[in-house]
Formats: sequence, structure tokens, C-alpha cells
Amino acid sequence: MDDEGDHGGVTAVPTAVHPATADPGTLDALAGLVADGDVVVLTGAGLSTDSGIPDYRGATGSLRRHTPMTYQTFLRDPRGRHRYWARSYVGWPQIREARPNAGHAAVADLQRAGLVGGLITQNVDGLHQAAGARDVLELHGGLDRTICLACGDVAGRGELHERLRAANPHFGPHADEVNPDGDAELPDEVLDGFVMVDCTACGRGPLKPDVVFFGETVPRDRVDACFAMVERAGSLLVLGSSLTVMSGYRFVLRAEKLGVPVGLVNLGPTRGDAKVDVRVDAPLGTVLPDLVRRVSAG
Repeated sequence: MDDEGDHGGVTAVPTAVHPATADPGTLDALAGLVADGDVVVLTGAGLSTDSGIPDYRGATGSLRRHTPMTYQTFLRDPRGRHRYWARSYVGWPQIREARPNAGHAAVADLQRAGLVGGLITQNVDGLHQAAGARDVLELHGGLDRTICLACGDVAGRGELHERLRAANPHFGPHADEVNPDGDAELPDEVLDGFVMVDCTACGRGPLKPDVVFFGETVPRDRVDACFAMVERAGSLLVLGSSLTVMSGYRFVLRAEKLGVPVGLVNLGPTRGDAKVDVRVDAPLGTVLPDLVRRVSAG
């Protein structure tokens, strides 16, 4: 559905709010938008930084220091694929052991209150589900699963990790940093000793984490499901995303075209700042619990 539509809700002049001077009136406007219900929430890496998982471009951003694995390299370069899995083997325990923070809990609270009609996340860490959120649409997939590139078999990441631990009893370098896509920063000289395993279903296929890499296309049915959510929404609430890549930004553009009001909470500037109705530049771990309190009090 591409027709223009009036979805009502609170509309305010876009306002960037400094973390130290958050305007209560702007927070009230955000609460008013959410209190109308039928909210579709779109979350990005900034929501998980308080759980110890860095984002790509924000205050803890790793993209400036780290070149993420691309889909093309993973498919075509066995050496690059081997390097990824060695680093991912070391980095996975930190992702697995991460716990939801106050922002994840607040989103789950809003959903339980019946105010959230859809939840889309660009994150691959599973923390929304761990916080109790339901029916989470993982736009970029999840690190807790693997998929075989030969036969398509999907398996749990825990199973793979145990197999890798058995195959690499003496491989345990310390990771100085774990990236948002789950792989650790390791010097190249330690990678040669790592042994990768193949798919247990077909015995031949290389395995890939069930996530969308940079340069890979999000499955069309997944994108269409997200667009359908936005088209039915009373409002769109973007949390912790710089909206730098079109993967998430397109939903803000669709909301703007349809007249769906957009609220945005992010620490630092975003590509969508000029497209939203209510804008709060402040830590999500502070704003979101406050938002829940304001909505509950209303």
C-alpha cells in the first residue's frame, strides 16, 4: 500500500535534545505518541551498547576501526571465511552471555502494555527475546543460528560452538574487542591453528551464521513484512539506530510518505533527523524507562 494516509498521533517540530538538558515537553510528546498505541518499534545497535555489545557508528562504534565481513568475501574467499569463524568462535561467548538492559526491558514492557503492535530489530543478538519481547522480526537474522550454504540446514549456534570447542581444544586466544557482528579482534598470526567444521546434515557445506552480512540482501519477504507493519502503524518509534544504511532508513521514508508520525531516540545525529516528528538525543537506558513511567502514569 503506497497511498498517503493520516494516522493521527502526536506531531511535534523535530527537536534534538542534549542528554543533559532533555526537555520534559519533548519527552511528553514522545509519550503521547506512544500512548496512542499501534506503535511499530524499529531498533538498532545503539540499544544494545549498555549490554556490552558495541554499535557500528555511535559512541562505541567499531566501524571506524573494523571492516566487517562482507557477503561476497564470505562466499568467495575460503581464507576469509576461515578467518571469520576463528574470530567468531572467540567472540561468541560474549554475545551469548550478554544480558538485556533497561532499554530492552522497557520495550518489552510497552509491548506487554498493548502499546506496541510490531517489533522490528536490526540487531542480531537476541536480547529483545531474552527481555521477554514476543514476535520479534529480526531484519538481519540472528547469531544464535547457523545455516549451511550447501543444503540450507539451520542449526543452533550452541551446537556448533561445542563442536568447535572439541575440534580446537588448544585454541583460546584472548579477544581485545568483540564487534557487533559477533567476531573478535584477533591478530592474523593466531588464526592458522583454528580448525573449522562442516555441516552435520550434509557433511560438506560451509556454514554461515544466519545473519545478513554487509553487501547481502535482506530477504524480500522479510522486508515486505516490515513494510506491512509500518503501513498499519499508528506511529513508528526508532530506537538506537543511526539510520545510515537504507536497510532501516527505508521504513522511516515509508512512514513519512504515509503520514505515520515518527519518534526517534538515539545518542548522536542520525540520517533521519529531518524526517521525524519527535527527536530525543539522549541515552536509551535513561529515556526508555522514563517513557514507560510517563505512559503508565497517563
